[in-house]
Amino acid sequence: MTKAFTEAEFSAQLDGDRSWRIKEISDLKSAAIKADTGLRRVLLRSAITICYAHWEGHVRFAARKYFEYLALRKFQYKALDRQFLRNYFLPQLAALSKSKPSIEQRCDLVDEILNSSERRFSRMNEDLVNTKANLNFEVLSDICIVCNVPTTYFEDKATFIDLFLLRRRNSVAHGEELFLEIGDLDELTTETVSLMRTFGNAIENHIYLRTYRSA
Repeated sequence: MTKAFTEAEFSAQLDGDRSWRIKEISDLKSAAIKADTGLRRVLLRSAITICYAHWEGHVRFAARKYFEYLALRKFQYKALDRQFLRNYFLPQLAALSKSKPSIEQRCDLVDEILNSSERRFSRMNEDLVNTKANLNFEVLSDICIVCNVPTTYFEDKATFIDLFLLRRRNSVAHGEELFLEIGDLDELTTETVSLMRTFGNAIENHIYLRTYRSA
């Protein structure tokens, strides 16, 4: 997909990504409702995996597009919210914590941090928005921090994310004999779409409100 150079292009890309995912979820839901008993069992299992896949996929897409959009502008870190500079050093800090750095190495890192305000943001380390094919509430919270999205938006959905969506998806993916009841289909699809909208809208608001800028 081409890069978004304007706010309108960014919005269109997020909306386009979300729209085809929602349509696929809606089509599968309709097919499950209309199907006979045998086929319905198969479609309900498929609905679990599809809903999870689109939830994870949209979070990853929105987060990466957000950083790609800003990287094109090459803002200095001093012009951006402090989280961008934190993000720049998080991989280095993680690598440092696995070794036994000398005092000199630690001082060098501190100096680099202190002297980085003039540096320009031109690339995001994609590992920081890695859903790990296991987008539970803890992983989502980490991505929210990196994207400066309040985790409070999702706290009341933690049980749905971890148990209803992810655990059932894992059961199906591992070949376990788990079936979704037709009465659970509305909650599965409605809540999944709501989660996608909440995360995507939070990212889009950063662009339109320019909350990515330094206060």
